[in-house]
Amino acid sequence: MALPATFWQKFGTLAQMAQATVALLGFVAVLLQVNEIRSNNRAVAARQAFLAYTDLAFKNPKFSAPDYATIKAGGRDTLVQYESFVSYFLYACEETFNAFSDRREWLASCDYDLKPHLPFLCEKSQAEPGYLATYGDVARDWVKTSLKTASVMPPDCKLGKT
Repeated sequence: MALPATFWQKFGTLAQMAQATVALLGFVAVLLQVNEIRSNNRAVAARQAFLAYTDLAFKNPKFSAPDYATIKAGGRDTLVQYESFVSYFLYACEETFNAFSDRREWLASCDYDLKPHLPFLCEKSQAEPGYLATYGDVARDWVKTSLKTASVMPPDCKLGKT
């Protein structure tokens, strides 16, 4: 007749249980490290994008503090350059929003730089409704909210009093 199995015979020795626990903790630690690395890479990429935008703004003051009427009058090439400038700005802000969603200073910085570009964005969105669809939900909603807050609306797309 067989003797009843003891606890360690059913579930393993204490050393085996400890080894399994340590292995599980190690796996969790690796997952946490991978997540932290991903978050740090996103932050570095966002900072680089925003720094590149700042450099672009420094080199192109006519676009960073635009007189949109003058830009439109400057011809097709100037308008295409300005559109590219604004697109890069929106991309840089979108990257910073995704990387630093919990830090309001990034949103404030982008808000400050966005306001002079609102007439262009209003006209562009009116002429090409799919234009803002090329950006993520956060950036698209941010631009639409900013347009409403600044009272920039079609058909004239002029900055209102805020």
